[in-house]
Amino acid sequence: MPTRSNSRKTNRTATKQAYKPVAGLLAITVDPDTARVVRLEGLDANGARHELTNAERQRLLKRASDGRVEDFVERAFEAGIACVLDGEASSDTNQESDEDAEIRRRFLTPLIERSPVKHLMESAVLDRAILSTLIDHSTKTPSNAEEES
Repeated sequence: MPTRSNSRKTNRTATKQAYKPVAGLLAITVDPDTARVVRLEGLDANGARHELTNAERQRLLKRASDGRVEDFVERAFEAGIACVLDGEASSDTNQESDEDAEIRRRFLTPLIERSPVKHLMESAVLDRAILSTLIDHSTKTPSNAEEES
């Protein structure tokens, strides 16, 4: 029968073996009181953290082609207007050009600013929503997340 210290050593070894850092992961440090990101780091293959360079941040932004949360709020607002005017929302899944995105912002920004949804575009509100969503998603197992979607 293993002694208590041997059992603890075996558990630590199993834990270390179960956790194998993967290069290309991000570590995001968030202030839970304000929901603001205070640090964004990359992890190397050994699990060591490093502050992201500007070039690494730019590459991440290019990969995140779905857009910012503000873009989602604008699109939802636009879909609501389309439903009221046309009776249906278009399901345009094509990538929006930079020019089209700028035109959309120019038209929707004044409408949003005069609407009850204005507060949803505030940085503090968006940060809190993002943090809540990340926490919610992290508590779901992959099989549960698939069943709910």
